[in-house]
Amino acid sequence: MRIFKILNKCEIKRICVLPALAICGVAAMPLATLAEPVHGIAMYGEPALPAGFDHLPYANPGAPKGGTIRFAEPGSFDSLKPWVLKGNPVWPIMFQPGLLTETLMYRSIDEPFSLYGLLAETIETDDARSWVEFTLREDARFSDGAPVTVEDVMWSYETLGTQGHPRYLSAWKKIDRMEQTGPRSIRFTFVEPDRELVMLMGMRPILQKAQWQGQDFSQSSLTPPIGSGPYIVDKVDPGRAITFRRNPDYWGKDLPLKRGMDNADEIRFDYFGDGNAMFQAFKAGEVDVWRELSAQKWETEYNFPLLTGGQVEKTQIANQRPSGIMGLVMNTRNPIFADWRVRQALIEAFNYQFINATLNGGKDPRITSYFSNSTLAMQPGAATGRVRDLLQPFADDLPPGTLDGYELPQGSDRVLDRQGLRKALKLLEQAGWTVQDGSLKNAEGRPFAFEILLNQSGSSMRSASETQQIVDIYIEALRRLGITPRVTQLDSAQFVERTNNFQFDMTWYERALSLSPGNEQRLYWGTEAADQPGSRNWMGMKSPAADAMIDAMLAAKGDEQFTSAVRALDRVLTAGRYVIPVGFSPVSRLAHSSDLHYPDRVPLYGDWPGFLPEVWWQEAKK
Repeated sequence: MRIFKILNKCEIKRICVLPALAICGVAAMPLATLAEPVHGIAMYGEPALPAGFDHLPYANPGAPKGGTIRFAEPGSFDSLKPWVLKGNPVWPIMFQPGLLTETLMYRSIDEPFSLYGLLAETIETDDARSWVEFTLREDARFSDGAPVTVEDVMWSYETLGTQGHPRYLSAWKKIDRMEQTGPRSIRFTFVEPDRELVMLMGMRPILQKAQWQGQDFSQSSLTPPIGSGPYIVDKVDPGRAITFRRNPDYWGKDLPLKRGMDNADEIRFDYFGDGNAMFQAFKAGEVDVWRELSAQKWETEYNFPLLTGGQVEKTQIANQRPSGIMGLVMNTRNPIFADWRVRQALIEAFNYQFINATLNGGKDPRITSYFSNSTLAMQPGAATGRVRDLLQPFADDLPPGTLDGYELPQGSDRVLDRQGLRKALKLLEQAGWTVQDGSLKNAEGRPFAFEILLNQSGSSMRSASETQQIVDIYIEALRRLGITPRVTQLDSAQFVERTNNFQFDMTWYERALSLSPGNEQRLYWGTEAADQPGSRNWMGMKSPAADAMIDAMLAAKGDEQFTSAVRALDRVLTAGRYVIPVGFSPVSRLAHSSDLHYPDRVPLYGDWPGFLPEVWWQEAKK
């Protein structure tokens, strides 16, 4: 049973004078073995920056303040509340860490997984990480001047865990007790030790209880949230634009953690119907930053006047983070995708070599696994050592290739990969599907029919026109197999609604992954998440092996055990054949106004939330 206990100041004073044996029994026992309160914490080992550090290494403490940075976003929005499932939220509030709302701890994107105190002055835990305690900074304030209190923290955690988006639910279930242990301190005791949960407890947004209390928090809202971050919501044009203004009275502006950050006076996000409209606005000088996702366009379409005239610059920023997964995901809740042979056949029919050459000049390497481009990626060939040991108990139920090695088909430089299509037909026949009168059907005569769902606004990593081109080429290949999918394009709100409820057969899928995967993996591909609306388990996979690998990852005692568990999970995901992957870029291609600058030191994660606009600054044009 979960117990939530809030102690007021009088109760705390009374407890201090009671005999030790009378102090709440077991709940008080850990107090005798408290660890040293520290300024930061790492998943393994110690954080890189010592107590008393001057600034984050990828920030410029001498950066000037002022100016405006304008961004473009695809689609629209009808909610300023990204912490709930309902509505089509304005995502900058969620994905720009510390912009409007803040967390107890702040993540350094120059380390795989280290956190430093933000709203929390200190963090402490035991060796087993069975509990964690935070002490709030005394001067932490919301933008309206009200102090950030333990009561706000506890209300935020309970509300998000019970009424918030499903991504908050799994961690909430692991909390046995949440209790105030002092005027500014709060402790979470876990159902069982979990190394990452100590970290996650520092990464929940802290909302102001007074603003939301008495309302149905699960409903979407266009009410500007009151946060403790460096910016406040200045202007909102629902569905079209949102502007954030830097708060001159921001409580944390002098923290070492914040030196050289939050430099722009104003940050504006304008929403556009599609990627082409966004790019045209950038070329016209109405947008200050453009992330180019196509290597071919980067080389061939950047000759517009603002660039040739020097008002716009091109910058490439490298990173060492995983590729993540991106491509067409198959929903195994639809019986036609339940057989791995069918999924492999559809992968064989997808001629990535030709698609990459046609759309990208062949420049983007293909995503070969979910953790490509990192030390966490599964290794080529058969599984060995600890990775094999972890997977062996599930050997009888794992798809072919999980243990012995799995590779994507090579494809062809021609529009049709005839070898791949022959392999696809053979696999489909083995699965009970044959071409009858020009159409692929099963023994009962039912056609192999499905819908490909697309967002007409595109995605964060691909424009709508590019995904449409990819699908068009793919459909031509599928027709040779007797398959003619139906393509449906929806506006962003409808797309979000349908994908949140898994109402699709195949759709475009993107999932960014970090160097510190953890509890969120359950939401991405855990068995429980498969039936949980709003989860990222779009493929509907229910794999005991994947669940066990996530468990092993969370229970790991060091880097070697952790890496082995992630590599084993990567094998289960990749050989599961749930996604038809496309390519990725190991660099970010940023075209930006020439008056925008960033520090010489680029963080480990490169262009990642926490980098732009956080550490960029603007200088007057000469």
